[in-house]
Amino acid sequence: MNLQELLDQSKQQINQYLHDLLQQRPAVAPRLNEAMHYALVLGGKRVRPFLTQAVGQLCGAHPDVVLRAAAAVECIHAYSLIHDDLPAMDDDQLRRGHPTCHVAFDEATAILAGDALQTLAFELLSSPQLAVDPSRQLAMIHVLAKASGDHGMCGGQALDLAATGATHLAEPELARIHEHKTGDLIRAAVVLGVLAGGDDAQPFRQHFDDFAYYLGLAFQVRDDMLDVIGNTIALGKTKGSDAEANKSTYVTLLGLDGAQQRLQEFHQKALHALTKISYNTELLAAFADHLLNRDH
Repeated sequence: MNLQELLDQSKQQINQYLHDLLQQRPAVAPRLNEAMHYALVLGGKRVRPFLTQAVGQLCGAHPDVVLRAAAAVECIHAYSLIHDDLPAMDDDQLRRGHPTCHVAFDEATAILAGDALQTLAFELLSSPQLAVDPSRQLAMIHVLAKASGDHGMCGGQALDLAATGATHLAEPELARIHEHKTGDLIRAAVVLGVLAGGDDAQPFRQHFDDFAYYLGLAFQVRDDMLDVIGNTIALGKTKGSDAEANKSTYVTLLGLDGAQQRLQEFHQKALHALTKISYNTELLAAFADHLLNRDH
């Protein structure tokens, strides 16, 4: 099975799991449930769930634990996109080729849908029936919580908002934003896969984390490049939105050629981290190549 088939299979599996998860929940407020489903299941590359699944399988994790962890990460990611798109944040109209959640529903429902998806992530990870050692289950909850909050994704978004419209940032400041806004959740996705795995995998946790750290930075550089060279239909969001919002990006800071060079540097560091792991990491290397050369 080639990489694209594996990606399609993983995407189909996680989409079905997320769909069933929401369909089977009693809908206390049906419109809220509909908005959660809209934001969670409609589109998306499923980068983070794939990483959780690929690393978890590599580390010998129980399939149900891996799937729940992957779904939890995607719930956090979907909630963050809902909130990022709000008028008070980036005020975007298009996401994954569809109207953003607050456009399709309304602002209040979108906020509640994001809140509900965030808590659903921790409901999934805290299940008493999860087939993983309790101490590592607690570690999984801690990793995802830290990656999502003020020391992670929310902190990065706050830095990004503060920098919007300001004088262009120096590269270390720009990297700090993206380490948290984008990178921390990618790192959590990978580390959850390790923690869900067997005892033999735990000594390699730092190397997996290093791989995810550089992959996250490279992913953001590619995202910045696509905002310039991509097209709205392929991207599923409005092309040029970063420039319109006067945001600092790797392209505005380094130019396209400089951004491409930085992407290659981060890519090589991610691949180097994989060489320190005594498992067959060819799939992760191939996925990194695929992700960092994508057109959307």
